[in-house]
Amino acid sequence: MTYGTTSAEAVSHLSPERWERAERLLVRKALAEFAHERLITPEPEAGAEDTYVVRSDDGLTHYRFTATLRGLDHWGVEADSITRRREGVELPLSALDFFIELKNSLGLSDEVLPVYLEEISSTLSSTCYKLTKPEVTSAELAGRGFQGIEAGMTEGHPCFVANNGRLGFGVQEYLAYAPEAGRPVRLVWLAAHRSRAAFTAGAGIRYESFVREELGETTVGRFHRRLTERGLDPEDYLLIPVHPWQWWNKLSVTFAAEVARQHLVCLGEGDDEYLAQQSIRTFFNGSHPGKHYVKTALSVLNMGFMRGLSAAYMEATPAINDWLAQLIENDPVLKSTGLTIIRECAAVGYRHLEYEAATDRYSPYRKMLAALWRESPVPSLQEGETLATMASLAHVDQQGASFAGALIRRSGLAPAEWLRGYLRAYLTPLLHSFYAYDLVFMPHGENVILVLKDGAVQRAIFKDIAEEIAVMDPDAALPPEVARIRVEVPDDKKLLSIFTDVFDCFFRFVAAHLADEGVLTEDDFWRTVAEVVHAYQDAHPQLAERFRRYDMFAPEFALSCLNRLQLRDNRQMVDLADPSGALQLVGTLRNPIAGR
Repeated sequence: MTYGTTSAEAVSHLSPERWERAERLLVRKALAEFAHERLITPEPEAGAEDTYVVRSDDGLTHYRFTATLRGLDHWGVEADSITRRREGVELPLSALDFFIELKNSLGLSDEVLPVYLEEISSTLSSTCYKLTKPEVTSAELAGRGFQGIEAGMTEGHPCFVANNGRLGFGVQEYLAYAPEAGRPVRLVWLAAHRSRAAFTAGAGIRYESFVREELGETTVGRFHRRLTERGLDPEDYLLIPVHPWQWWNKLSVTFAAEVARQHLVCLGEGDDEYLAQQSIRTFFNGSHPGKHYVKTALSVLNMGFMRGLSAAYMEATPAINDWLAQLIENDPVLKSTGLTIIRECAAVGYRHLEYEAATDRYSPYRKMLAALWRESPVPSLQEGETLATMASLAHVDQQGASFAGALIRRSGLAPAEWLRGYLRAYLTPLLHSFYAYDLVFMPHGENVILVLKDGAVQRAIFKDIAEEIAVMDPDAALPPEVARIRVEVPDDKKLLSIFTDVFDCFFRFVAAHLADEGVLTEDDFWRTVAEVVHAYQDAHPQLAERFRRYDMFAPEFALSCLNRLQLRDNRQMVDLADPSGALQLVGTLRNPIAGR
């Protein structure tokens, strides 16, 4: 796991120059997103056009910067313009000092502040590592393959400031497992006794044949021999893939009793090499791209949650995916957009009975040992088609050129025409799911894969289904095994699934980048969005009452603030028992498609 690095070499990316640049980029983002969420109020500086000042809690430190204000209260802060002065003396930018100086404005408690500073430090460190890599322009990145684009993302979630915390990873583990490191990973495999483990799968999938297809006869045979050499019967066990970090840092200690009693048997590494995805705990099979992704439990704190996987949740995962796949297959509107999902078609979970007796169902101790297999999108590709994570559309290279702009140029299409194709593939399915079924996704950039051909979007693939989708109709007829996706959401918050998750947390950035480059004006961007919404609504007059009740063209919508959630509690951002009740709503935003 050392990759030949010494202790000094492991931190060679942490140079003064790179750290200074990373701090400047992070302070830029903090000023922009905290102003957007109205945690701070930049004041225009008299006599200086587009120049603003933010004062520290004690009023003695001033941050000055230039910025362009765009729709949806988006602050386009110029990183190199930021200065910091205290009582008239210019000081270097310091990201950690920034949060301490604005602690009260940001609502950081004494308990949360040091953990948040650790997340910021980790985020800065990852930026420094990315700055060591050869500079790749957005145009070059657009020509790379699926996993090349995945590893080329530099920003992470566009809204969250502390978005690469990954608390629990040391520097060696960062170099081994972070997606931007792009290093192949071999998963550790455990045999789990069936008395405490369960395997569930979609229709037509059987455990024995599935595992042999995923691992191969040779590997399965090797694992079975290791069990029989201990006098154990392979038929009494299920195989579970485990993130190497989870084995070394959690399971080998926290589940030591299970290992000692041979409820769990470590079988060693598998043969296939996997590549970590942006979500950290999900792996793409680099050895056999047509095989399934593997999503593993990972007890690392990142962006407001411990990234475990619940064994109890895994039991219903394949059934939920089958249900949604059938819904899409039977709906002509969704099918016409080309929408597909990559199903989480099999799952395995291990229940530690003593920890279950000691905790409630939301405890991280119940989420330490589970895994799921998700279909690969690669076998579905047609001639000339390629894949890209949708998160790439919010990517900007070191020269300020956007990946979205690079795709538009690559396609040869007019920018609005390219955008219209993307919106039909991505936004139209979200609209129809909402209006026809009260069904919502968590459609952020990492949860969507775009199918491209010559840079143009052909269709969208949604993923991360079972943990992220919800049906907001309390009277919806759902099969018993799918019932857990039913949630109660007040009527006035339902459309936030599009206004917040799509408009504010994704389109806001893509629109700003394209406008900054002069590729497409903001006005043309939102006019195109409005046209696609109108086209969908005009085609479905039978849903007119729903369109009136949930008005996509309302003058404004509530501003739902993601950073406020993390600043309030960065260990458990949202009460999973009441996700909508946990929202931090602060005023409203003007709807950019209102009146269009």
